[in-house]
Amino acid sequence: MRIATMGGTADLLSRHHFTIRKKFGQNFLVDPSKVEGIVDSAELTKEDAVLEIGPGLGGMTQLLSERAGSVTAVEIDKELIPILKESLKDCGNVDIVNADILKFDPKAYAEEKGIKSFKVVANLPYYITTPILMHLLEGDAPLKSITVMVQKEVAERMRSGPGTKDYGALSLAVQYRAKPTTVCTVPPECFIPRPNVDSAVVRLDLYETPPVSAADPARMKRIIRAAFNQRRKTLANALSADPALGVSREAVQQALISMGLDERVRGETLTLERFAELSDRLDSPSSL
Repeated sequence: MRIATMGGTADLLSRHHFTIRKKFGQNFLVDPSKVEGIVDSAELTKEDAVLEIGPGLGGMTQLLSERAGSVTAVEIDKELIPILKESLKDCGNVDIVNADILKFDPKAYAEEKGIKSFKVVANLPYYITTPILMHLLEGDAPLKSITVMVQKEVAERMRSGPGTKDYGALSLAVQYRAKPTTVCTVPPECFIPRPNVDSAVVRLDLYETPPVSAADPARMKRIIRAAFNQRRKTLANALSADPALGVSREAVQQALISMGLDERVRGETLTLERFAELSDRLDSPSSL
């Protein structure tokens, strides 16, 4: 029986007396066409290994199992594990892992299992979407692509450019590692329970080589985070306030002027290329 339907989900929840818990951001997708659309957009073959984050009841996992060579389903809620074992009992290529994805090491797991690379496919829990994305993008996991459902506003942030209200550290982190494409939007009525926001499916195709070059990429990322931690401040004030960077306000101002920029500029106006250039000009030792 297909789980990602109103009937399939209601039946599982009822038989297992499962209470949906907000603390894990549990919103189960019950629209089969949307599930199929997400999996289709990941462009899976039997050569692919999938990393699914938050499989929930296993509705999307069923289809992933049919399309991919293997699926690693990482679920934090231990109460869902027996349900997943039942719903996925006929899916012999699925490994159910009870773990917090923020503490799960995809690289070590891949090495242990002999997996060359993953395609991430997931309906991410909205309360920790950004930490999960940063964990994947800034780690050294062997990833091919990331296809995820997120809040619509987060999808917009991933694709935003300089000077827009949605532009920030997440935009730059995503665009440094991948090309983001919005696949579709998903309304609240496609879920049990209904979330209070619209959702969107985003595919991130990872670059083999980042589109910009920085002498110290880790330092550039730290500069970006510092710039947007206090986004209403000028760059000179925001960066000099971060002790880990070890730069003075005057040094940042001088670097900006040498780049032909106003010394009072804010981080939200700089492109990724400009952040890379600024990082190279602020050449004090990195403590990252």
